[in-house]
Amino acid sequence: MKIVAAKKILRANDQLAEENRARFKKAGAYAVNMVGSPGCGKTTFLEALLRTLDGRTAPAVIEGDIASSIDAERIERLGVPVVQINTDGACHLDATMVAAAAAGLDLERIGLLVIENVGNLVCTAGFDLGENLRIVLLSVSEGDDKIAKYPAIFQRSNALIITKTDLLAQSDFSVDRAVGDMRCLAPEAEIFQVSALHDEGMDAVADWLMERV
Repeated sequence: MKIVAAKKILRANDQLAEENRARFKKAGAYAVNMVGSPGCGKTTFLEALLRTLDGRTAPAVIEGDIASSIDAERIERLGVPVVQINTDGACHLDATMVAAAAAGLDLERIGLLVIENVGNLVCTAGFDLGENLRIVLLSVSEGDDKIAKYPAIFQRSNALIITKTDLLAQSDFSVDRAVGDMRCLAPEAEIFQVSALHDEGMDAVADWLMERV
């Protein structure tokens, strides 16, 4: 019997992630790893972000899903270059998948590369994809306890986006609790509140992101 330690797998992933990061840097493409639960509004947020950026940078998207190309088709309708990754059951993207997908993009023409990860708050936490920045989305409809329940993904993120704030009046979600929990885990992280469907709060996210791009 041969046993392969998880640390060895992660070490190999991290090495390729560094190669991805160097490749993106050389091309001038700033990479963002966007994570969050299924249904938290990642694709809706991304659509709103791309509309808000409106020519300020040249974007491209890598879409990660277990199956289908539904989200990639939504991005394609915006006229943004997009590559779909279907993981066939894997609950996260890894650096190898991203490297293969990036080969289908003209990185030299891209200013901002957004990688929409598979919907998951656990598996996505441990895999570096070669990104410059990681943002995590938490929707009002999920509840305000998720940061305390799934600390690793929030602790390793550079920004928290609280989505679906138009539902606050119909829920018992506590913004103060979510912000407080995030401050404990990641004191330096930026925190935004948005309603992507109504384009509320998107300007602040776009401005913050463009300062880094």
